[in-house]
Parts: sequence; structure tokens; C-alpha cells
Amino acid sequence: MLEALGLADPRAWLLFMGATLVLNATPGVDLLLTITRTLQAGPRAGAAAALGIGAGCAVHALAAAGGLASLLAVSAAVFDLLKTLGAVYLLWLAFGLLRAAWRGSAPALPASAPASTPAPRWAAEFRRGLLTNVLNPKVALFFLAFVPQFIAPTASAKTAAFLVLGALFVVQGTLFLLAVVALSARLRALPWPASTGRWLHGGAGLLFALLAWRLWTSRAPAAG
Repeated sequence: MLEALGLADPRAWLLFMGATLVLNATPGVDLLLTITRTLQAGPRAGAAAALGIGAGCAVHALAAAGGLASLLAVSAAVFDLLKTLGAVYLLWLAFGLLRAAWRGSAPALPASAPASTPAPRWAAEFRRGLLTNVLNPKVALFFLAFVPQFIAPTASAKTAAFLVLGALFVVQGTLFLLAVVALSARLRALPWPASTGRWLHGGAGLLFALLAWRLWTSRAPAAG
């Protein structure tokens, strides 16, 4: 079975898992969203966002296996459309965070929020994580460029091998983000000054705006 998938070499497995861990720990939109939602709204919101991000990665893995990522790689128009949607969504998140910081309406830390503060809906947080990930075309291109490196050229079931490795990437990435949620929740429980929530919203808003700009200015890979 592993021979047909081109995944029989245990060194390839170790290399793939190690590289995946490093990539998941690299700061980016997904990591920032998970941390900020946990600090702002609590561990349930952070976990829901992390699961939404994992679902988004699964969508990208399936799309890459089905050839959609290849289309993004060769079609500048499709890439630019998805890139624009992703940048606009990130800017919308940034605007909401900066507005809350400017108005002073950002919730204070720690987790002991007033009883009148409504708890964030799980579905809304999941959707936030899902859209943040799905609307980033660079994730699809990452799957297309990264995963095939670990599949032997002689494999007879390359699509199945791609799906197996993609699933492993999604599972490890989701578990990593859930660990980040647990750590961020502990930080949230510390005694913070009353102005911390406002500064957190402002800083996160600026970072999301920067990430939106980076996505907007990115270019589709030149077709080989």
C-alpha cells in the first residue's frame, strides 16, 4: 500500500512531519487570527477559529488534488480574483479591530467579562477562520508546491498519496493551533491592565492590514 503511494521511506515521513511543524509555527494570518480570537473572546472562540482554519486547509488540499491549485498557478485572472477577495476580507477584519480600539469598545482582559457581554457564536468564529484561510490563494499554491516533494516519482497512486499527506498536514496544523489556543488562554487569564484589550485590538488590526497589503501585492507564479 505504502509502496503504491510512494510513501514507503520512513525518512520521508519524518522530514514531512518536521517540515510541516516548522511551517505551521511560522507567523502568518492563521496563527495571528487564532491568537487574537483567543485573547479577545476566550478559548472557545479561538478553538472554533482554529477548526475553521483546519477546514479551510482541507478545502485547499482537496482543491490542489483536484487540479484547482494548478489553475491558480497558470491563470493570473483567477489568482487575482481570489487574492482580491482575500485582501478585502482581511481589511474588513482589520477595520473592525481598529474601530473597536479607536472607540474604546474593545473588551478588557482577562476572561472574566461582564455577564452582559454576549458570548461569541461558535459558528461565526468557525466561519471567520474558514474564510480567512479559503480566501488566500497562496495556501492552495503552497499545497501544490510543498506536498508533491514527498511523493516518490514512481508512485502509482499519486493523487491518493497527495490526499494522505494533505490530511496529515491538516491534522497536525489543527492540533498545533489548538495548542496555541491553550497557551493563549493561559496568558489571557493573567492580570492585565484595563487598556490591554484596546491595545490588542489596535495591534491586531494593524497586523491584519499589513497582511492584507502583502496578499494584495503578491503575484501569481509565472507559468512554466
